[in-house]
Amino acid sequence: MPHIARILLVAAFAAIPLATVASAQSFDELEARLKSHPSLSALGYDAEANRERAIAATALPDPVVSLGINNFPIFDPSFDTYLPTNKAVGIRQQIPNLAGRQARAGEARAMSVQTEAIRNARYAALRAELIALLADKRRITRQKTLAEARDAKYDELVDIVEAEIDAGRPAVYRLAEIESERAEVSRTLVDLDQQEAETDALLVELVGLVPSTSAPPLNEKDWSGAALEFHNVRVADAAVRVTNYGVDEARSAWKPEWGAQLTYQQRDEGAMFAGDDWVSGMVTFTVPLWAERKQAPNLRAAKAERAGAEQRYQAAARNAAAQYASRDAIIRSADDSINVLQVKIAAVEDEVEAQLITYESGVGGYAPIIDGEIAILKLRAEIEAETARKAASIARLNALLVTQ
Repeated sequence: MPHIARILLVAAFAAIPLATVASAQSFDELEARLKSHPSLSALGYDAEANRERAIAATALPDPVVSLGINNFPIFDPSFDTYLPTNKAVGIRQQIPNLAGRQARAGEARAMSVQTEAIRNARYAALRAELIALLADKRRITRQKTLAEARDAKYDELVDIVEAEIDAGRPAVYRLAEIESERAEVSRTLVDLDQQEAETDALLVELVGLVPSTSAPPLNEKDWSGAALEFHNVRVADAAVRVTNYGVDEARSAWKPEWGAQLTYQQRDEGAMFAGDDWVSGMVTFTVPLWAERKQAPNLRAAKAERAGAEQRYQAAARNAAAQYASRDAIIRSADDSINVLQVKIAAVEDEVEAQLITYESGVGGYAPIIDGEIAILKLRAEIEAETARKAASIARLNALLVTQ
């Protein structure tokens, strides 16, 4: 049964690309699809929820309405026998202090701003991954083409070596070398097929299809040195603002919570007393009598949370700067590697040209020329890998910075 289940799972996954492969999509269309990613939509709803909570936080609690009877005799039930017997209708309204309500509303608004900052950072990261995947898909396609060209060159090389053997030259060992290198090419093609399948699966997760779209032109963004230009630092800064409101709320607990109560008592006229109605009113307020056990610890806790958020801000600033420097170093390294590989290609091309002149003059064989062409194909495959690495690093570096 596990074997059958694996077969069904593989078959189902293999059918996904067939249903999701689309014709060429513009990158703008892919960005529009990316903006509707469930993780971004969820953060949008979270931000909206906090905005609504900010509105609710300033409202008063619902009033309490009471209906009842007071001082009603049990053994001689009547409303006109005893003077204090009455039917009562009351209303009570609690009024939490305004400073606390405003602090809670500000905290909810700050949490909404923080969630929006998280959403922006998340979108930037997803966009960078999309660009990296598109660059990787282009790299895989080109490396496949180069590997297939190498395989064809080995066919030519086998023909040349066999001709040399027939001519009596001791070149049999070269056939074994060629077969070993061809096996390496076959393994490379298998690895590239696996990488392509993984890349396609990640693209489906991001945009719901496997696009045949090229990555957009990329330019590295410069950082001015201001920490708040980083997405993660803005998220940390918004968290500090949330804790500031937490401190305000803790401080507001020393202020009184007010309440008002009004009761209308309806009385029936008795034989010995008039039936005039009564009205009772009351105002209540809290006194922070146990402040050292309640309000003071809460304030210390809120201040500790704010101090922690400020330290996380500093950590986020350091981490973002380090990531920027790391990505920049990778970009510089990829550029240098591409330049070195291009110099090598030029050198091999010169060598091939010299070998061709020698061959045409009737001296030497044609095998060194094919070897040179194979070496060039290998170097071009390395350039494709470095180009994709550079593109991914630029995209991820740019995703660290706020663009608006």
